[in-house]
Amino acid sequence: MSDLSEYTMVRTYSAGVFAGKIEKREGKEVVLSNARRIWYWSGASSLSELATLGTSKPDECKFPLPVAEVTLTEVIELIPMTNKAVESVYGVKNWTQHGDE
Repeated sequence: MSDLSEYTMVRTYSAGVFAGKIEKREGKEVVLSNARRIWYWSGASSLSELATLGTSKPDECKFPLPVAEVTLTEVIELIPMTNKAVESVYGVKNWTQHGDE
């Protein structure tokens, strides 16, 4: 992965939460690269803790595989991620309905 300090946790109004690298931001619209949807997490008390410390229960998290790019509208929260959190979030096994991905 490129510079880990550039990764951000992004909460949207209705599309949920994503982790990724901000490529572009204009008002409430953000384009993320290497974006991972945070569908369900465990092992962190809040999104802020997840962005700071990562998860202490990676086997209980449901994070689908990262996508190359996603455009998110109606962004309501941006939390810079620490290197520790990036390594933790991207270290969680891909949650998939397609067997071993």
